[in-house]
Formats: sequence, structure tokens, C-alpha cells
Amino acid sequence: FADLKKLKVLNLGFNHITDACLVHLKGLINLESLNLDSCKIGDEGLLHLKGLVLLTSLELSDTAIGSNGLRHLSDLRNLYSINLSFTLVTDTGMKKISTLNSLKSVNLDNRLITDVGLAALIGLTGLTHLDLFGARVTDHGTSFLRYFKNLESLEVCGGSITDAGVKNIKDLKALTLLNLSQNGKLTDKTLELISGLTALICLNVSNSRVSNTGLRHLKALQNLRSLTLDSCRVTANEMKKLRVTALPNLISVRPE
Repeated sequence: FADLKKLKVLNLGFNHITDACLVHLKGLINLESLNLDSCKIGDEGLLHLKGLVLLTSLELSDTAIGSNGLRHLSDLRNLYSINLSFTLVTDTGMKKISTLNSLKSVNLDNRLITDVGLAALIGLTGLTHLDLFGARVTDHGTSFLRYFKNLESLEVCGGSITDAGVKNIKDLKALTLLNLSQNGKLTDKTLELISGLTALICLNVSNSRVSNTGLRHLKALQNLRSLTLDSCRVTANEMKKLRVTALPNLISVRPE
């Protein structure tokens, strides 16, 4: 890559790229987007990214990156998006990215992340996209979500959230996508709580205790285009009735 000084986008995902290979990226000082998804890299490899200060997007999903390696990213002040899903990063690593105030999108679909890690990120008030799909966030952890007033997309699907936790989500008025699926204790009360999130376009509360009775709370969500309530206590007939009578913009409905 030595001669590609003007290169801005580089996708090396799903290749047999190792830590040793990354030394060849050091000269790509104009690089803005780097995809290392599923590469054979660990903490030491990130040392070679230290000088790529124009990076805005960094994809590290499904690698052996751990919390220790994230210290090498502290100078990436333009970083807008980082994906740490299915890595070895733990709560400790969240402190190391908490100073990257330019971050707008963070993917932490990772069972090693808990409430403690989420608490470390509350200074990143500019976040618009937060993926905690597999993170072990509880009702206590949802209290930290209130700091992210600009969130447009939120996924919290670790299975530990109850209606009490949704109270901390109900005021995130900028949300257009909300995924609370896999939280089996959620009830119709959740639908009542989020009925004020009128910007919502996509809502998923699958694998919960939501029932036909709760569907009336969704009538206020006039921008809703996708509604997924698979494996809930709702019927396709009632979902169809909701679409016809109250939510004309709905395109995708499950169950159908």
C-alpha cells in the first residue's frame, strides 16, 4: 500500500489479515474508512492504526481485539463510527473509547459488555446510533441511556430489560428505530411507555409478553413503517386491523 497515499476507503474484511499485515497501513494517512471485519487480528495490530488520524469509520467486528488494544485508538479524534461486536472487548475498554467525542455510532453487540461499560460512555452525548443487542444490560443500566438524547437508533436485546427499564427510554424522542426484542419480561406496559416516541419508523418487541390488548398504545406512532412482534401474544388479525384502522404507513408487519 506504500504508493496509495490518497486512499480513503479500504475494506480488508473476511481475509486472512494478521497483526503483522497491519504495519503496511501506517503510511495511509488519508484513510477515512477501514474494515477489518473477521480478520485474524488482536490488540497489537491496533498499534499500527495509531497515526491514521483522519479515520472516521472503523470496523473491528468478529476479531480478537480486547480492551487493552483500544488504547491505541486514543488519537483518532475524527472517529465517527466504531464496531466492536463479537470481540473480546469488556467494560474496561469502554473507558478507552469514552474520550472519542466525535463518535456518533457505536456497536457493542457483545456479551462481555454490561451496565458498567455503558456507564463509562455517558459523556458521548452526540451518539445517534447505539447497538447493545447482545450486551448484558439490565434495568439499572438503562438509566444511563438517558444521557443520549440524540439517539436515533437503539437496540437493547440482552434479555434482562423489564417495563421498569423502558421508563428510561421513553423520553428519547429522536428515536426512529427501537429494538427491544428478546426481552421476555416486557408487557403491554412497554407499548404504553413508548407511545410518545412519535418519530419511530421501525419497532421490534418480539419474544415478549406483549398482547393484542397493548396494540392500542401504538396508534399514536403515525410514522411507523415496520412493526415486528413475533412470538408475542398478538394475532395476525389484530395486527392487520391496527394497520388498516390506525397506522396507514405500516409496510412491514409481523406476524402477518
